[in-house]
Amino acid sequence: MKRERATIFVVDDDITNLVFAKRALADSHEVFTAPSAAKMLALFETKIPDIILLDVDMPEIDGYAVIKILKANPKTEHIPIIFLTAKNDPESELEGLSLGAVDYISKPFSLPLLRKRIEVHLQLKEFTDNLQEMVEAKTKSVLKLQNKILGTVAELVESRDDVTGTHIQGTTRCLGYLLEALRDSDEYRDEIAQWDIDLIMQSAQLHDVGKISIKDSILQKPGKLTPEEFEQMKGHVEAGVRIINQIAGDDEESDFLNYAKLLIGYHHEKWNGKGYPYGLAGEEIPLLGRVMAIADVYDALTSKRQYKEAFSHEKAVRILTEEAGSHFDPKLIEIFLKIADKLPEGQATP
Repeated sequence: MKRERATIFVVDDDITNLVFAKRALADSHEVFTAPSAAKMLALFETKIPDIILLDVDMPEIDGYAVIKILKANPKTEHIPIIFLTAKNDPESELEGLSLGAVDYISKPFSLPLLRKRIEVHLQLKEFTDNLQEMVEAKTKSVLKLQNKILGTVAELVESRDDVTGTHIQGTTRCLGYLLEALRDSDEYRDEIAQWDIDLIMQSAQLHDVGKISIKDSILQKPGKLTPEEFEQMKGHVEAGVRIINQIAGDDEESDFLNYAKLLIGYHHEKWNGKGYPYGLAGEEIPLLGRVMAIADVYDALTSKRQYKEAFSHEKAVRILTEEAGSHFDPKLIEIFLKIADKLPEGQATP
């Protein structure tokens, strides 16, 4: 299959060199010339090149400064850059290659050799781009499979207390709205900016995985738990953290598992310090745990259980609002109230 004409930027402050380069390459490529770095950067507003031929010695901004600018920008860092320059000493060549150029050609140069080297680098770029697409497609496939496995495991755990996965669906749905609204707000902006929301949503499916360690007689009890039984039920939090630690092993760098531990370990803590298992208070509680607490309680209130009927959406919102500053982070409840109207769909009928 014939390759499409590549787009080449040629940057040189010598007009003669620009005219020569365009005439030499225009028969097989789409060539744009620029007499300065500033003119070349302006070209990016309308075109993204497949490769750049860049002079070093130019007024105002030299070639080395230009490549630093391009490599610092995620939108341009992948573009191959060939230095085409009269500077032919080894130190200059080493500097150019160290800054990220794929090649360094000294003037005067052989035109056939220049064309061949451009062709080689374009082939390498095409191969790299295709490989990247394959990796991204495979990653999406793996993540999709991982998500299905997680969902199945979580539903198996939840089904033991006759919830059959609806709690997972309800909490993740509410959590998604909360995270979206929180990301768009000014609250906790710096911390939120570091989060991978997609991974958090996957991890959230495991927030009650520790229930697998709780006896059926407690999970499936239709009435109120005794104090002793409730103490055993509370153990599902630490059991869940242990499960994630066992999965992690020596891999302490997994964002997915780190998110899971935060969601599991802290979603039963309370703003006033009266939650469990650690009795943390206020901002001692990790932010992700404080967010998950709201999603978890909202779904629990609006869902039918063996020991209770479902509350209406309005009543659940009222309870959460009243608990701001005691059970819940008051700033997060303000965020919750902004998205509350989106939640009744698929929840209990008022």
